[in-house]
Amino acid sequence: MKARLTKEFRFEAAHTLPTLPEDHKCRQMHGHSFKVEISIEGKVDEKIGWVYDHKLISNAMNPLLEQLDHGYLNDIEGLESPTIEILAGWFWKKLAPQLPGLAEIVIFETPTARCSFKGEF
Repeated sequence: MKARLTKEFRFEAAHTLPTLPEDHKCRQMHGHSFKVEISIEGKVDEKIGWVYDHKLISNAMNPLLEQLDHGYLNDIEGLESPTIEILAGWFWKKLAPQLPGLAEIVIFETPTARCSFKGEF
C-alpha cells in the first residue's frame, strides 16, 4: 500500500519583493501569516502501519521555522527576493536531504493564495 501524509506548520514573517515595479504594493515591506504543508509519499510499513513518523518532519522543520518566524525573510541567504515560489524551493533544498519521500511542499501566504512545489528546479 502506498500513501501520502501531510504535516502543517505556521510562521509569521515580513518581506519585501524588490524585483517588482516601484509602484507595486508588495515591493513595500509587509508581512504574512504563512502556512507550510510538507507531504511525504511512500509505502506504508506493514509492521508499524504508517509511511513516515510525523516527528521526523517536525525535527527537520523546527530549525527552519526558528530561523524564519518573526523575521525579515530578505535577510536570509537564498531568500533575497522571497516570493512564495522561491520560499518553496528554499524549503525543498533544506528538507529533501533529511526527508526521504518528500513529495510536495505547499506554502500559503494568505488563506486564498498558495504555491505548490514538487521539487523540479
